[in-house]
Amino acid sequence: MNSIQISLNVVIFLVALALVFDFMNGFHDSANSIATVVSTGVLKPQHAVLMAAVFNFIAFYVLPHNVAASIGKGIILPAIVDQYVIFGALFGAIAWNVVTWYFGIPSSSSHALMGGLIGAAVAKAGFAALLSEKILQTIAFIFVAPAIGFVLGSILMLAVSWIFYRSSPSKVDRWFRRLQLASAAAYSLGHGGNDAQKTMGIIWLLLIASGHLTAGDDLPSWVGYSCFAAIAVGTLFGGWRIVKTMGQKLAKLKPVGGFCAETAGAITLFSATAMGIPVSTTHTITGAITGTSTTARASSVRWGVASTIVWAWIFTIPASAFMAGIAWWLGTKFL
Repeated sequence: MNSIQISLNVVIFLVALALVFDFMNGFHDSANSIATVVSTGVLKPQHAVLMAAVFNFIAFYVLPHNVAASIGKGIILPAIVDQYVIFGALFGAIAWNVVTWYFGIPSSSSHALMGGLIGAAVAKAGFAALLSEKILQTIAFIFVAPAIGFVLGSILMLAVSWIFYRSSPSKVDRWFRRLQLASAAAYSLGHGGNDAQKTMGIIWLLLIASGHLTAGDDLPSWVGYSCFAAIAVGTLFGGWRIVKTMGQKLAKLKPVGGFCAETAGAITLFSATAMGIPVSTTHTITGAITGTSTTARASSVRWGVASTIVWAWIFTIPASAFMAGIAWWLGTKFL
């Protein structure tokens, strides 16, 4: 598909669809940012989503934009991208997010988007259209990100327990109710910084394919502002079904546990964003919550809920890829 054949109206429609996905990302993944701080009672839900939304947006100014380049240039061959590939990728990712939100399953919007890109690209040009290095790295982090979150959460919980072992539970609770505000803000910063950039990468691909940018051009600032604003607004509305799963069904947390989980998650996300690795914020915080909780006792984690979440992780990429392939075919007929 020649880039000049993509009309301006189609480009505008696909940019709007990308921002709808970004909104859904914030809506779907708001649980990652606020579940712990809400479930521990440190903040009321409406205050928690407002704080998370603000820090989601601030991340645009704080964290490097390496993840956008990874998505925009590292998953599929830019040469095969056209309006149908972009449409299929976004539709597949949005559809999977809606399904998992409806059932309250904390799946990864990031991997849904990557699965969408893979499915649409393969439907058009076969497996030769895929760039294996970044895909394999991202798939590896399905397991690496929660493992890092688990280890860091466990270490932080043990360190805090050792430091405060002579303090009364009420004093510890008072301290960490305050500290959890900082850790929740840091995690929201990491969430916005990693996840909003994935939509930036999709729009980057689209602008290159439509001839509005070349592969060597920098991404226009309006793309960044609109993507970070969309994810912040989505977070503001909050996907409460998933908040309940993450904050109450997976494990019961106290403020000290919430602080350790959020801090571990934030460290993981900051590191991944700096390296340009698109990781799942859902996987990261799930691992951190599990690691923090098992430090006290393994039975404090509801392993049946955890196994359901893990199965959703495994199915996200193939399921969204399948939906994207169908959407790509429909797009070629009707778009």
